[in-house]
Amino acid sequence: MSAERGAGAYLGTKVLLDREEGGPAGYYALLSDALRDELIGLGLITAAQVRREVERLEAPGIHLGARIVARAWMDPEYKALLLENGSEAAERLGIKVGEAQLVVVENTPRVHNLITCTLCSCYPRSILGQPPAWYRNKVYRARSVSEPRKVLEEFGTHLPADIVIHVRDSNADMRWMVLPRRPDGTSDWSEERLQGLVTRDSLIGIAEALQP
Repeated sequence: MSAERGAGAYLGTKVLLDREEGGPAGYYALLSDALRDELIGLGLITAAQVRREVERLEAPGIHLGARIVARAWMDPEYKALLLENGSEAAERLGIKVGEAQLVVVENTPRVHNLITCTLCSCYPRSILGQPPAWYRNKVYRARSVSEPRKVLEEFGTHLPADIVIHVRDSNADMRWMVLPRRPDGTSDWSEERLQGLVTRDSLIGIAEALQP
């Protein structure tokens, strides 16, 4: 199951990147580097400050999101709080949301949520770290809205036709995260063990949680 899932993710990423036109992404990367070098050259910032900021941004990882999900799977009261106020629920576990309001949506047997950011690449970095390259890709951003079911299939996630797909568009004021469905056969699992079933892709909605 995990090998098949990995292959699906690889193929989905390859399809998205193969469709990328290539120019603008390279341009903006070069522009960012040039701006950084200019600011350092003017003495407005230092290379050490840039490095520390990059380290701060990259420090979070999916383990924080996995902790939140596993607690919600185990604790109905915490789950209710999470769906009502994601930022407050995260802070209840000592996890600070550093950007906009965190909104968590639940996958159910009838609804599947897919996260995107059509304008740029808004992403809950303080919880999940840096977004994957395909999430920032303009082809993903466009196709996740226009043909979400096909995009999911390219990543190896095949949903029954009667499941409704809701595409959630992040923005400067709001970051979305998915509460994936708890896999069957885990009723006696510990919270720590459940965390191992939560992946970055399941928190974005491009996949479901891993099966035990």
